[in-house]
Amino acid sequence: MRMQDLPEDEDARLRLLRALDLLDSPPEPVFDRITRLVARSLGVPIALVSLIDARRQWFKSRYGLALSETPREYSFCARTIMQREPLVIADASTDERFEDNPLVTGGPRIRFYAGVAVRSAEGVALGSLCAIDDRPRELDDDDLRTLTDLADIVSREMQVREALLGRRPAQD
Repeated sequence: MRMQDLPEDEDARLRLLRALDLLDSPPEPVFDRITRLVARSLGVPIALVSLIDARRQWFKSRYGLALSETPREYSFCARTIMQREPLVIADASTDERFEDNPLVTGGPRIRFYAGVAVRSAEGVALGSLCAIDDRPRELDDDDLRTLTDLADIVSREMQVREALLGRRPAQD
């Protein structure tokens, strides 16, 4: 990603992400249940909880995808965290922002993407909950509400960690 494509609060965002100790952590049932619900509810083959690090997007939970991370520069979710509204792309192969992206031109051949940022208690975007398909498609309002509601649950789980982190005694 180009520097102008980074959130204004990037340094603080990365510090919080590291402090939450989620990156490279083992799978957790709460997040895995949510990605399964996204896949079933929206009828997509891939659902992810992604966390956007300085150089990569790492998948805290993944359904239907073998990859555990991708470079940030190719990340759809890195664009999702740049905005307040969900990012929905009906056909990435015809979207000038993504048509040359290796995740579109090669495996997993992303066509459809819908992502909602997951946020800290202060509203800092840490990553996203997303739904992906290898076929172009539209997302109706009910499906978008479902994805948004489930992203709110992921955010709440991360906010609980954030609150617990604030209660820990300082470590030297």
